Amino acid sequence: MKNLILLSLASSALIFTGCGDKAASDDSASTPEAAASTGSMPLTTEIPPELIEGTPQPIKVDNLEKAPNSAPVMMVPEGTVLLSAGKTVTGSDDFPIIGELEYITDGDKEAGEGYFVELMDGAQWVQIDLEAPSELAAIWVWHYHSQKRAYHDVIVQVSNDPEFATGVTTLFNNDYDNSAEQGKGSDKPYVDTRYGKLIDAKGNNAQYVRLYSNGNTANDMNHYIEVEVYGK
Repeated sequence: MKNLILLSLASSALIFTGCGDKAASDDSASTPEAAASTGSMPLTTEIPPELIEGTPQPIKVDNLEKAPNSAPVMMVPEGTVLLSAGKTVTGSDDFPIIGELEYITDGDKEAGEGYFVELMDGAQWVQIDLEAPSELAAIWVWHYHSQKRAYHDVIVQVSNDPEFATGVTTLFNNDYDNSAEQGKGSDKPYVDTRYGKLIDAKGNNAQYVRLYSNGNTANDMNHYIEVEVYGK
């Protein structure tokens, strides 16, 4: 299990660590002096190794965000920790085709067989129970990265209501035609890679995190390798 999360200030520039990868930011908030003055710190996690398998599939999606070549950068409040490790995961598909829902919070981000869960086709969701309302800083998502692809209708919501009937806040939504029936989104579709997708949770208070998807550009199935929720 690879669930060691490093939370530390870089000595000269913001550094993301993971399998030797480093990404620096020119933004002034990334310096140790700026971080100290604002009470913030760089968010870091272990980035899984590259593993690309199979025949590449064309990604035919409009307004596609360019695939990153380094880990994303985000400053978060001091004291931010990983909240989701080992937490209970439920979903709209109770019987995954491959794997188990618990894989989503087990800390393993490898790309190969045995590390991902596959849900049936159509719009599906998974939900993480953090066990207590928390001030959320960020949500880091890995759908599938052994083949470059984009997932459709990616929506990330948080709430203190386990049924998501009230008090729902949407943090990310690239469902341009409301096919998931959660409202139209304006965020860009993106290519899944080993660097994951880092989403700003903006300090929202919530106990539950729900993530939607609706197939991908390679097939109609829905996949998750890992979801990390950070906050305090």
